[in-house]
Amino acid sequence: MTSGADPSTGQVEMPEPRVTERTMTGASGLWRFLWFLLVVLVGTVMIVLGGVLIDNDRPAAGGPVLGVGLIVALAGVVCLCGLTAVAPGEARVVTLFGRYVGTIRKPGLCWVNPFTQRRKVSTRIRNHETGVAKVNDADGNPIEIAGVVVWQVADTAQAVFEVDDFREFVAIQTETAVRHIATRYPYDAHDSGAMSLRENADEITSQLSSEIANRVASAGVEVIESRLTRLAYAPEIAQAMLRRQQANAVVAARTRIVEGAVGMVESALARLEHEDVVELDEERKATMVSNLLVVLCSEQATQPVVNAGSLYN
Repeated sequence: MTSGADPSTGQVEMPEPRVTERTMTGASGLWRFLWFLLVVLVGTVMIVLGGVLIDNDRPAAGGPVLGVGLIVALAGVVCLCGLTAVAPGEARVVTLFGRYVGTIRKPGLCWVNPFTQRRKVSTRIRNHETGVAKVNDADGNPIEIAGVVVWQVADTAQAVFEVDDFREFVAIQTETAVRHIATRYPYDAHDSGAMSLRENADEITSQLSSEIANRVASAGVEVIESRLTRLAYAPEIAQAMLRRQQANAVVAARTRIVEGAVGMVESALARLEHEDVVELDEERKATMVSNLLVVLCSEQATQPVVNAGSLYN
């Protein structure tokens, strides 16, 4: 499959991995360590014995013993090189002459072919925090954004063979995904129901985790969680945007107050009419509505004025 961008989701389609992890256990290492150590000791004894025979003017007997001892000791040392210690939270990717053999995940001492190459790969949980990046949001406003991703190597073979350096790959792809998410949504939503970076943090971080996971999956990496750690307007427009947010907050508060006041006036008029407390014509209703709205919507306490005469005089 060729890589590219999916127009429907905006996510990058990464190439399919060419190799997947195969688990290998390896032989028990402790008994083989003792056995090969004994072989080295036997070879050493034969070398010493051959040297003694040669020193005693018996080269015909000492030469073969010395040669066999060298071969036995060398074979024991070579076999000892196949011992591999695996710590918890680590794995060994085993290759033989460039061919992938398998991955050892079981902790402890094991033995494999001494001619294999064993590369250590950490399978512990890690986290990576991106630097603060300045990008333009969907409205073109410059913002500062940063994120953190918690990840773990799930497939050691893909981590080793599919990319040059899986740590650097995760770092670059995480920063790319954070920048891409920032450009897809505005910092603040001006339309009701529209998603924004500030108001829809859960949805945005869910999409961020999905995009990072899609980007690093071919490297054998599993994304556990991702979060935005910094989200703010760039300093050059921060004051202007703050004033706009304050204005929007004042307008929203005023709108809420007016809606409540109108509802209270409607309720008062309906109750007066239902209980037949007083009969009001249209002019008296208009005056009452005006007075109630002034009382309810005013920011300061109102001073009542008592009308001792008639409403029409």
